[in-house]
Amino acid sequence: MKKEKATKIRPTQKQTPPGYEHKMTPKPKVEKISAQKPRKLDGKVALITGGDSGIGRAIAVRYAQEGADVVIVYLNEHSDAEETKARVEEKGKNCLLISGDIGEEKFCKSIIKKAIAEFGKINILINNAAEQHPQKSIEDITEKQLMKTFRTNIFSQFFLTKAALPHLIKTKGTIINTTSVTAYRGSKDLLDYSATKGAIVAFTRSLALALIEKGIRVNGVAPGPIWTPLIPSTFSKEKTSKFGSDVPMKRAGEPAEVAPCYVFLASDDSSYITGQILHPNGGEIVNT
Repeated sequence: MKKEKATKIRPTQKQTPPGYEHKMTPKPKVEKISAQKPRKLDGKVALITGGDSGIGRAIAVRYAQEGADVVIVYLNEHSDAEETKARVEEKGKNCLLISGDIGEEKFCKSIIKKAIAEFGKINILINNAAEQHPQKSIEDITEKQLMKTFRTNIFSQFFLTKAALPHLIKTKGTIINTTSVTAYRGSKDLLDYSATKGAIVAFTRSLALALIEKGIRVNGVAPGPIWTPLIPSTFSKEKTSKFGSDVPMKRAGEPAEVAPCYVFLASDDSSYITGQILHPNGGEIVNT
């Protein structure tokens, strides 16, 4: 078998240890002065599912602070969505609200059409929305629940990515998917939810490889216990009162503590990162 020659991306050069940077050709870049604007997302448009509250709201507000206009997609939490819009507009940016079921591909296509009609482009896609339905046994998970959880949590990411892809190619955009610590350590009472979150990790890594030649970076965030409306709406009063106390930091995180991960992954600061997952989880070691 003929041995393939390695592609040279640097001129041939050799030094003795520990080496001298001033002798290197080319010299390593230690600053990205021209690549980064004063605000990290100036002029960009971000589409955020589940953006009405919790982590999604925190992302929207932080993105507006960094100079981005945002499209918020949500199910039917209209008052929460209006509050998020108000907070974005307080930062001097525009916010488009779109409500509906992202588990339906037809609706996902309409989201992209409305976003393009409003802003003319999409730079950042945040697949964040999810639902969970705790059950004590796999025997209690109905076919209806299983399909609903998968359609919302992972099918929607396929649908929206497909619909947004032509526009993301034009802007050399970024995709950030929200997975969960449960994808790594499991959750006995959230079998279908944790299964979708594991699927999101695999989807993120595979999509990153598929889109790298198109100039699109794909990454994910795997939050641990974060205090959002999903918690009191799905867990018992007792479990809610102790929520987050089992992690090393002994508390639940706040959405504002997670949002910077999404800023980093959407900005030029992470230009050499794709196919990776960040873990704001209060200190849990997940051995990724």
